[in-house]
Amino acid sequence: MSRFFSSKYAGLVPYVPGEQPRSQEFIKLNTNESPFPPSSQALRAAAEAARRLNLYSDPECRALNAKLAEVYHLAPEEILCTNGSDEILNFAFMAFCDADHPAAFPNVTYGFYKVFAALNGVPYEEIPLREDFSVNVNDYVGLNKTIFIANPNAPTGLALPLADVERLVKGNPDSVVVVDEAYVDFGGESALPLVHKYDNLLVTMTFSKSRSMAGARLGFGAACKALIADLNAIKYATNPYNVNGMTMAAGIGALEDEEYTRANCRAVMETREIVTAALREMGFELGDSKANFVFPRHPKIDGRKLYEELRARGILVRHFDTPLLARHNRITIGSREQMNRLLDALENILEEC
Repeated sequence: MSRFFSSKYAGLVPYVPGEQPRSQEFIKLNTNESPFPPSSQALRAAAEAARRLNLYSDPECRALNAKLAEVYHLAPEEILCTNGSDEILNFAFMAFCDADHPAAFPNVTYGFYKVFAALNGVPYEEIPLREDFSVNVNDYVGLNKTIFIANPNAPTGLALPLADVERLVKGNPDSVVVVDEAYVDFGGESALPLVHKYDNLLVTMTFSKSRSMAGARLGFGAACKALIADLNAIKYATNPYNVNGMTMAAGIGALEDEEYTRANCRAVMETREIVTAALREMGFELGDSKANFVFPRHPKIDGRKLYEELRARGILVRHFDTPLLARHNRITIGSREQMNRLLDALENILEEC
C-alpha cells in the first residue's frame, strides 16, 4: 500500500473473486456462471443500445423498472436497479447499518458481506450454522440487528422455505432484513411476495446467474417505497448513472424472453440432480442444493488436494481455505459435456487415492 492510503482501511481484507484464467482451455466451474449464452433478444437489444453510447444512461432506469415491475408484480417505485446485486448489498450496509444497528449474517455465507461491513465500518455478528450447514431461524429472531441472509445460501446451496424467511422477517420488525436471492431461480422460494406485507424486507436479485448476464453487471432490489427511497439516496450520492445503457437494454430483452430463462434453469436443475446422484455414488457427501452449484466433500481426499488435482486436469472449481470449509469444494453446474468431464476426472482422482 502507498503511504497515502487511509488508515481507516488499513485492516481491510478485500473480497477475492474466483480465478479467471487467461487460457480458454480450462473448464470453468468456479464462479457460478451460466453455461448458456444470453438471450438473443438481450443481445439484439444491447447492440441497438450501443448506438446511443454518446448519451448518458437513464439514472432512474425507468424502462427497465417498468419491465421488472410487470414481471414480478411490483410497482416501479418498489424497485432499484444497480450495477450487479453486489452494489445494492453495499448500499444496504451504508443505508441501514451503523454502530447502533450492527449487521448479522451466517458464519458460512457470501464472502462479500464481511467485506462490505468492514468497508463501511459496521460491526457485525457471524451466527454459526448448524452442523449440516443449515440456518437455524431461531438464532435470528429478535436480534435487533440488520440481517443479511443469502437464500439459497452460498457456498452451501441450501435454502430456507419461504415460511422460515417470513418468520425471520416478522421476528425482527424494527430491523431491516436483506434476503439475497442471487440463486433463487434454481429451486428456491422467492420472498418477493412478502415485499407488500413487511416494510422491513429488502430482496435482492441478479441477472448474472439465471439470465446469463454476469458480464453485464445488473442486479436489483425490491422493497417498500420508503426503503427504496433510502437506497436511492445512497445511489445518487455515489453514482447516479450506475447502470449503463447497453446493460439496461439487455436486461429488458432478457425479461421479454422469460421462457428462455426458465428453460435454462430447468436444464441446470436437471443436470444438478444427475451430478448430485453421481457424486453420492462415488462416496461424496453433499446437501440438496437449490442453486446452480453443489458443495461436496469426500472422506478420502482433502478439498485443497481435490481442487489441485482437478486444476491439473484443466477443470477449475472453487476451494475456500477456511477451517470449516477446507474439506469441501464448490462446483458450478455447467453443461452436460462439462459435467461428464468433471465426473470422469473425479473417478480417476479417487482411483489414485
